[in-house]
Amino acid sequence: MSPDFPWAQAVLQVVIFWILTTPHEFAHAWVAERLGDDTPRLQGRVTLNPIAHVDWIGTVALPFVSVLMSGAFLGWGKPVMTNPMNFKGWRRDILLVALAGPAMNIVLAVIAALIAAVAPAQVAEVAAFACYLSLYLALFNLIPVPPLDGSRIWLLSPSLEPVYMTLQRFGFLGILVLFYATRIGSYLHTYSESGTGFLLGLFRHA
Repeated sequence: MSPDFPWAQAVLQVVIFWILTTPHEFAHAWVAERLGDDTPRLQGRVTLNPIAHVDWIGTVALPFVSVLMSGAFLGWGKPVMTNPMNFKGWRRDILLVALAGPAMNIVLAVIAALIAAVAPAQVAEVAAFACYLSLYLALFNLIPVPPLDGSRIWLLSPSLEPVYMTLQRFGFLGILVLFYATRIGSYLHTYSESGTGFLLGLFRHA
């Protein structure tokens, strides 16, 4: 994607991010409902309406500023709330709900790579970036820090949900520190770029 117009590039990346975040959060909500928790339905999250899943700071403002200032990408969607007490096999079901979002991003990355392999150059460039960003989001969300999906492995009992929710409110401060004090962002970029190259090569040579 051309760096000649950084504002336009930042807007485009935020739009793509928002598009990718919507099915990610929908997947969490849909799986939770299927497993017996109607909390996402009651909160209007079992939908592909992007407004239902936007966090105006995490989905729009922070990604826009981070792209403009550093070229890096940091953002999140509005977390889907669940009530583990509604699950029958709560430990298994919590993990299934948590993994649904990253799994959806992998599916979206494959679709984007397929589009990039057959589309005209300008569309292919945008689709390739969408593939990269979707893989990045899948890996990012597996980091075991609240409120990211990977942190659900530490939810050992439904009674700990209130504690988890408290940690979740401040977790993004920890994520910001993690990104700016370590090389984790660089690792995510490298693995996502490699995955994108693999998928693009797979479809272009199919």
